[in-house]
Amino acid sequence: MHDGDTVEQAVRQVLTSINGDLSPKETLLLGELQGLAEEITRARQEMAALKVVDINTSHIPVATDELDAVVAHTARATDEILDACEGLERLAPALPAASATAIIGATTRIFEACSFQDITGQRIGKVVTALKSIEDRLRLVEERFGPFPSSATEPARTDVPEGRALANGPQLPATAASQADIDSLLASFD
Repeated sequence: MHDGDTVEQAVRQVLTSINGDLSPKETLLLGELQGLAEEITRARQEMAALKVVDINTSHIPVATDELDAVVAHTARATDEILDACEGLERLAPALPAASATAIIGATTRIFEACSFQDITGQRIGKVVTALKSIEDRLRLVEERFGPFPSSATEPARTDVPEGRALANGPQLPATAASQADIDSLLASFD
């Protein structure tokens, strides 16, 4: 039983058990309790419409996993870029002076530009922290007030074009198909 239901039942029991006239204060109190019960019920319905359960069990975890993957892929790509620049710098002494200077200048600019990885990693980390905080707060609300009403009666969206439904973009490392799986699939078409 939910808090809104409990308050509403208590108000109904009090109203049905009263045999006499109510004082103005008692009438006001009962009216406030009824209003509170209605407000709790409305808030729960609004939370169900937001699909809080979906947000907490699916959307937030998927978003944080995707953002973590972005940080990891960006770090790997940046490391490869920096390694390539170091290789170019090692070749510079064997080149004519003008070419060596141009190579060193270009690699220095690339090194400086790669600082984006650290900055984006920090910013994405802040977003992940915020999403996890929202997830924790939603879980706390659910623990305190019981499960959110299900909105399972809403039909699934079917207006996604056929080709678009299959185009999920890059997969997370834990769920991605391996190159061997892809090679096997392509070989099965022969």
